Amino acid sequence: MIPFPAIENKLLKVIAFFLLFAAVAAFAYTGKYIFLLAPFVFCFVVLAGLNWKLVYWILLFTIPFSMEIELASGSLATTIPDEPIMWLFVIIFSLLWAKSPEILPKWWWRNPLVLIIVLQFIWTLVAVGFSQELFLSLKFTLAKIWMLISFFVFPVWVFKEKKDFKKAFILILIPLLATMVVIMVRHAAIGFSFILLKKAIGIIYYNHVDYSTVMSMFLPLLFVAYSLSKGKWVLRNILIVLILFFLVAIYLTYARAAMVAIFFSLAIYIGIRLKFAKLIMPVFYGFMALILVLAVRNNTYLDYRPSYNNTYMHKTFTEHMIATLRGTDMSSMERVYRWIAGVRMSTDKPVTGVGPNAFWYYYKPYAVTSFKTYVSRNPEQSTAHNYFLFMLVEQGWPAMILYGILIMVIFAQAQNIYHRFKDRFYKKCTIGLAMLVAAAFINNFFSDLIENNKVGALFYLSIALLVILDKKSREEQEQLQLEAATQPKP
Repeated sequence: MIPFPAIENKLLKVIAFFLLFAAVAAFAYTGKYIFLLAPFVFCFVVLAGLNWKLVYWILLFTIPFSMEIELASGSLATTIPDEPIMWLFVIIFSLLWAKSPEILPKWWWRNPLVLIIVLQFIWTLVAVGFSQELFLSLKFTLAKIWMLISFFVFPVWVFKEKKDFKKAFILILIPLLATMVVIMVRHAAIGFSFILLKKAIGIIYYNHVDYSTVMSMFLPLLFVAYSLSKGKWVLRNILIVLILFFLVAIYLTYARAAMVAIFFSLAIYIGIRLKFAKLIMPVFYGFMALILVLAVRNNTYLDYRPSYNNTYMHKTFTEHMIATLRGTDMSSMERVYRWIAGVRMSTDKPVTGVGPNAFWYYYKPYAVTSFKTYVSRNPEQSTAHNYFLFMLVEQGWPAMILYGILIMVIFAQAQNIYHRFKDRFYKKCTIGLAMLVAAAFINNFFSDLIENNKVGALFYLSIALLVILDKKSREEQEQLQLEAATQPKP
């Protein structure tokens, strides 16, 4: 399938030589190396026209090591090289859609997960229409568009066979492992310091939460690969080493949410195997609602306010954990500070919220000052640190409810798919993807990372693959029923 109109080789050569000349001239005049990228970008676009599936594999390979750069004097930012490639896929999708509006199969549209994500996107557009920060909300929406097109839509045309699932696993694992090795070497050079971890991470990841989240999400896939490698002893030993390396690396990020995420993903594994995964999220939501009611009743939450002078960042992970249990850890109490502000803030605009990307501009007047910490000035403009509140405050109750339903349906559908399949490979893939989403869910309960390029890519790609696996499991079931019907009766 070639989405671009055919261009004669002679014209391509003329364009390429002209672009090369212009790029060199621009570099000579300005001294900026960015102009030298133009010929490579041109070649990449041509490659996309000839073989966009190869470009898609390149996109998956770039995810772990893509880094954020600022544009327009800091008013805009992007991640390279993955985000420009996503822009290219928006163009490809637009051309494909224009050529054939029915290019997405009917079975894809009928899946409940697709319906929920489409409704989420539609409601995002509604929230943008009522946004108090329109420019920021439009930026958010554009980023959402190329994220969804690249990682939720395109997989339906890419993942056809088992080899495609294996290839994607390897293409993400190799660069992810490379970033981990680099960070571990840097971290070792500073004595695995808790307070200097950000220095070791550098610009590869936004912070240690981003880094630990990606690793905890990918870890279940290593367990799946191990279970599928039975009889291949060399591969099994390599996977054991990789699993241990991931566990050590996650611990050394000192990210509590990532550690909890591993245990929650194991709970989802057990739930799917024993057929009670459908109940996990309703029970979780009920438990959180109970805590919220008890906290709000008679303003009980005020009894847990910290002492401003005793809430600070700790030098070791042990002190960090002890402070967490005592309620004196700065990062934990800052989360509570913003959660309270978010809940109070949501009462003013309960339906549409203040608009995507607008939380930071409006939350402080709603905060309870007795929960204030040393980092409450928030110069880095971080947000609610809870994806439910992030949705509630910025896009209203409909957005939060849709997210809650999405997570619940993912686990319910994964359980159905797993028990419908007879094919061992696809069964393992299903449970691994569900565990990946489980890890993402817990990390996002204490942060809001789905809009992050690395976390969002893995999250939406996993959901897309579950949609594809749902179709495959039904086809397998139909095939088995057909074979049983055609078997001669004894």
